Amino acid sequence: MEKVKIDPVVFWSSLLVIVAATLLLVLNQESAEPVLNNLMTEITYKLDWTFQLLTVGLFVLLIWLIFGRYGKVKLGEGKPEFSNFSWGSMLFCAGMGTSIMFWSIMEPIYYYIGPPFGIKPSTNEAAEWAVTYGLFHWGISAWSLYALPTVTIAYSFFVKKQSSLKISTACRGALGRYADGWIGKIIDILVIWSLVGGLGTSLGLGVPMISAVIGEILGMEQSLGLSIVIILIWTTIYCFSAYLGLYKGIRKLSDINVYLALGLAVFVLLVGPTLFILSYFTNSLGLMLQNIVQMSFYTDPINKGGFPQAWTVFYWAWFAATAPFMGLFVARISKGRTIKELISSILLWGSLGSWLYFAVFGGYTMHLELNNILPISQILNEQGGPTVVVELLNTLPLSKIVLIFFVVLGFIFLATSLDSATYILSAIATKELKDQQEPARWHRLLWGAILAVMAVALLMVGGLKVIQTSSVIVSVPVIIIYLLLAISLVRWLKQDFGTDQNILNPDRKLIERKSSFTDKEESF
Repeated sequence: MEKVKIDPVVFWSSLLVIVAATLLLVLNQESAEPVLNNLMTEITYKLDWTFQLLTVGLFVLLIWLIFGRYGKVKLGEGKPEFSNFSWGSMLFCAGMGTSIMFWSIMEPIYYYIGPPFGIKPSTNEAAEWAVTYGLFHWGISAWSLYALPTVTIAYSFFVKKQSSLKISTACRGALGRYADGWIGKIIDILVIWSLVGGLGTSLGLGVPMISAVIGEILGMEQSLGLSIVIILIWTTIYCFSAYLGLYKGIRKLSDINVYLALGLAVFVLLVGPTLFILSYFTNSLGLMLQNIVQMSFYTDPINKGGFPQAWTVFYWAWFAATAPFMGLFVARISKGRTIKELISSILLWGSLGSWLYFAVFGGYTMHLELNNILPISQILNEQGGPTVVVELLNTLPLSKIVLIFFVVLGFIFLATSLDSATYILSAIATKELKDQQEPARWHRLLWGAILAVMAVALLMVGGLKVIQTSSVIVSVPVIIIYLLLAISLVRWLKQDFGTDQNILNPDRKLIERKSSFTDKEESF
């Protein structure tokens, strides 16, 4: 098989930008942080309407694709490469990482002590919204931001037979020949930077949390050395998985991840206040469905309480920044699926997985707080989120075993996200990927090493938070990329299948297609 080659412009430019930015943050962290924080505040307050409308608009477009005439279009020939379970596992693990472990515990308590809509903090009404907003932020709206890039990239790669697994290539339907020029290169470099920023966010949440739990198990204080050891262990795991590749490494690690995640959630549900958790989740889900339109457009321009900007808009910007990576990876593993199947699975299984964790861990957190079993809000204010996680786990039966299990799950959860990321980073910086070709192993390992070195360097100066902020800033040009992807997909579908309702008939074969890759018959 022909060897894959790197794209020198994208590879070296991206590497230069990442190294330069990391060095600047390491050397000027104190002066850079307030500037970036002010810039992020400007974005979330002045572009709040943009992110809200973008998210709702994407959902409407996805619903049109699911139930419209193009839903039966198949993304590539033959049967799916992966079983439904492995496919769903990789999809969910790539999108969530350790973030869901942390925020499913912490987010409800933040909403309880700082609720939306001018509700008085720490009241029964605030408790009603605590898990409700978690279900909203990690539900269908969030996964809509992931789904659109996925469909467009999958169509580009498997139907249009574009040889590059890149966002710029997926924008060719809108950009035409400019996708191969400097505009396309800038898009790919931006995507790589947004991916690195998104990983910085995951590391910024995951490292302190796992460090605190390991410190509790071993009876030692958190330290820089312990955090560095954790990063090195993570690096070893995801580099080994990335070295094995998509079929032998990432798929198997994701399968294990989902089994462990389900096991922990079921354990907490059974040993915790089961009936309260189920009742609380049901009530929260109903409240979310009843108010989802208001929550989707909420910007609070009169009272200016800042809740939608600090939470909803921040989340939409963060998810938008990491969506190109998610789209590239899920598109790569979705050969043989229909557009309807792909979108439905992302929206449904992604949301259900997130809701499970918020239902169980969010419900358990609120149970401890509301019944004065553990003063979670007080611990959060005085000692921070990682300590809350440790103290919460210590309230469970067999707490020592649970702590160890939690650490193992945390390592695997983030490793699955990171090895998916190294795979995509190397794919973006590769010229062509044909058939079942994968990026070169040395290339995947190199990106793994780059991420590890960057994480350790920023951790030593406390700069991971700055990377989190920068990922939100990068989301602004990503808005334009969303528009290009949407235009590309719709234009390609109309070009390839026309507007005649009889062209796509699920009971007959499509004899002719305007798609450039084949003249063979294909059934839908």
